Amino acid sequence: MEEIIAGVHAFQRDVYPQQWKLFERLAKGQSPDAMIVACSDSRVDMPLVTQSEPGKLFELRNAGNLVPPYGRFVGGVTATIEFAVVALRVPNIIICGHSGCGAMAGLLNPKQLRGMPRVADWLQHATVVRDSLAAAGQLDLPDALERAVEANVIVQLDHLRTHPSVAEALRAGKIQLHGWVYHIASGEVTAYDAREKEFVPL
Repeated sequence: MEEIIAGVHAFQRDVYPQQWKLFERLAKGQSPDAMIVACSDSRVDMPLVTQSEPGKLFELRNAGNLVPPYGRFVGGVTATIEFAVVALRVPNIIICGHSGCGAMAGLLNPKQLRGMPRVADWLQHATVVRDSLAAAGQLDLPDALERAVEANVIVQLDHLRTHPSVAEALRAGKIQLHGWVYHIASGEVTAYDAREKEFVPL
């Protein structure tokens, strides 16, 4: 904690004085350019990766960057999406997975979830990913985790479209949906190309 508190002091001493006008403006309200649904993994820092200053990204983070289908689960994810789309009118929503995702590893290997029943329950929102890999005989491939990460992004985009606020904004042409994967070791970000049905460099 000492290092974290020291960071707060450094922010107040060195950063805030240089950007006080930005923070003064942000104190009056927000108008983010995008909502991003990313994993809670501590290695995933999307403002850093996108070089976005405060106020640009409306972030929603959870284990596995999951979006429960509308109606199956009412909670913080559903409420946050609704707020972003209806109140903030975000023009973009990005679902961003990442390499080496522990949630997806647990999904593929349920033994890793021993002692974490609520995590196992939460990952039920991605079981179609494991099922599809199993049906294709890909669970034991060396790149199974990478395949799961990508497949999960696509599944969560489908879930996102079930939310009434998102569906309405899509029909009105007021929002665009994006699927990304952040590759930690290389810093690369790949994006899902719906026409080609594959992830390509951003």
